[in-house]
Formats: sequence, structure tokens, C-alpha cells
Amino acid sequence: MDGFRFDLASVLGRESDGQLLADSPFLEQIAEDPILRDSKLIAEAWDAAGAYQVGSFSERRWAEWNGKYRDDVRRFWRGDEGMLGLFASRLAGSADVYQQSGKGPESSINFVAAHDGFTLNDLVSFARKHNEPNGEANRDGLDENYSANYGVEGETDDAAIETLRVRQIENFLLTLLVSRGVPMLLAGDEFRRTQRGNNNAYCQDNEMSWVDWSLLERHREVQLFARRMLALRRAHSVLREEAFYSDADVAWLAPDGSAPNWAEARNKQLGWLIRGKEGPDLLLLFNADTAPVTFALPAPPGGGRWHLAADTARPWPDGPDAADSDVALADELTYLLPPRASAILVALNASYRRADVPVATNRAVVPAGGRCVRCSRRDSRQRAAG
Repeated sequence: MDGFRFDLASVLGRESDGQLLADSPFLEQIAEDPILRDSKLIAEAWDAAGAYQVGSFSERRWAEWNGKYRDDVRRFWRGDEGMLGLFASRLAGSADVYQQSGKGPESSINFVAAHDGFTLNDLVSFARKHNEPNGEANRDGLDENYSANYGVEGETDDAAIETLRVRQIENFLLTLLVSRGVPMLLAGDEFRRTQRGNNNAYCQDNEMSWVDWSLLERHREVQLFARRMLALRRAHSVLREEAFYSDADVAWLAPDGSAPNWAEARNKQLGWLIRGKEGPDLLLLFNADTAPVTFALPAPPGGGRWHLAADTARPWPDGPDAADSDVALADELTYLLPPRASAILVALNASYRRADVPVATNRAVVPAGGRCVRCSRRDSRQRAAG
């Protein structure tokens, strides 16, 4: 067994009177147990009594479900204002959450959906929970899911709404799989599994909570996109480093190529340049606004050209191999990104051709809530479980 995930784990750090211990001997004992010493330990770092310890749960051996990642990424793609800096921080490993406690990005279990709450499909199909079948008059489950239905509550045959929902699902998948940290994908989210708007389906041992494998054929394009993003993450080791970014190897960009105005709440577009050292540069573009935006492209290094690896607003061929980034851009100066879309560009030149995409170890400044948080280099050999 590789490891364990502890539900509502903060309760394990409470004294008999209910008070939270700063350094729980029980949690330390689990971490250092001779049988569990090499196992992955993952905490749901909150409990039913109100504790919320994301970023500070016990010692570095414990990884944590990053609930702040889930909420901030959901809110950014829903189009909420004031989310640009927080979204950038989640992309870059959540240094504002983990660095102070001595943990690294490998302690952050990044997720958008889990067995608790909406599935990814329901996140873009329902504006509110529908838990009436649970028998508690819809009082159970979280009320705030940071979700949207884009015009119709639940299933629809409206082609425009369906297109937008698929695009949003792919935006979430792309974001999750380029983020520094450990990605967690809920089973079935890669082919739009639904719980019909129920966000607390633990008591539903029926079709509501089962995996309907027929959806795999119905939504094959989403599954292929998920495979493409997984292949891209494997191809670019820079996305998987167990260290926070430093400012030397990244640039955050507004659409016009200048530095973003983190304090402007209405800004919902972001460019993220990750400079390669042993591999190609990556340029990630995000647009959570309802209008298209044109990004000014920085010049790729070494006389190379930008190649398109992914665009959630474009249809892609059936092949899932993200390493075959062979769509060279005709316009090397600008890129038009449609509303509510994201894209990944790879800089390829004579040194880095599409057969050589596996790369690099980079680090950068992470803006959080309108401020820049400088992230330290960490020894990637100092691994945390999870």
C-alpha cells in the first residue's frame, strides 16, 4: 500500500478537551512509525469542529489537500473579480500557503473536485446543490461550491452551453496539470461523470454515485484532452519540481506584455512565461473573461518559434501525445485567445525540437492577493510524503 489519506485529519491533533495541539505527538508518532515511515501520508487538514490547517498541518512528512487551491481556481474560472494574484499563486505551488511552515509544493495536493462536493461536470452544470434525494431537505453538503451552470441548470441539449461547459472542464484540467504541486483527479472527471448536482452523495449507493462508463464514449474528446495534458506534464519536468519557483526563471505578463496589475480586481487575463534552462520555454495564457483577448508574445529564445501545445477553444485530433507540439504559429507576435479559454505554447528551436521536449528545473516570483511573495529554493532531494 502506497499510503493513506486521513479524512477530517485535524481531529487527530486535538486534546481530550477539544483544543488543537500545535505539535500533536500522535501525528508525529504516525509520521515516524517504523511501518509507516516510507508511506505517503495525506491529510484533509480540517475537521467538523471548525479547524482549518491547510498549510500548517503537523510536520513536513504530511501532505495536505489544498482546499485553497480548489476554491481559488474555481473562482478564477467562474470569472469572479479579484482572483488574478491568488490564481497565479496556486499555479506556482502555493508558496503563500506552505512556505512559512517549511513545507514545499510537494506538500500541496492540488485538486478541483473530490469525492466530497461536485464532480467536475457538475461544477460547470449546476449553480446550486441538489441534495434532496439524501433525505435532509437539501440542508446537507456545502452551499457555496463556486460553480456555474452557464444558462441552464443541469443537463441540456443546447449546443452553445455544452461547448462552453466542455471548454471550462478543459480549462480546469489544463490548470490542474500545469500547476506546481501534486495533482489529484477525481475518477470519472476525465469523461464528465455526474452526480446530478448532488454534492454529498456518500449515502447514494446507486447510479448517482456509480461510475457510468458509457460516458467515456460519449465524451471521448474530454478524455483525450486529459491524456494530452498528462503527457505534457510528463514531458516537461519543470512542472513537477519539488521546489518553489524563484523570480529568475519566470515572468508574469499582462496581455500587452507588461507586468500584470495585481490590484485591479477586474483583470481576468494572465500570461505565464516559464524559462527553460535544459529545455524549451513554456508560455501559458489564461483568459477567464467573457471577451476575447489578444496577447503580445515575447520573443522565443535562440531564434526559435512558438508552437501550440494546447488551446481549450480549439478542437484537437484524436492523438493524445502532447510532446508532438508541431503546430507552429503563423503569427509570431500575437495570440488571440477566445473568451474563457487557456492555451500552452512551447518554444522550439534547433536545440529543442519536438522529439526533445522533456526539460528543465525553474523557479519564480509568486504573486498572491496583489503582492509578490518571493519563494526560496529548496533541496528537491528533501522529499515529503505525498
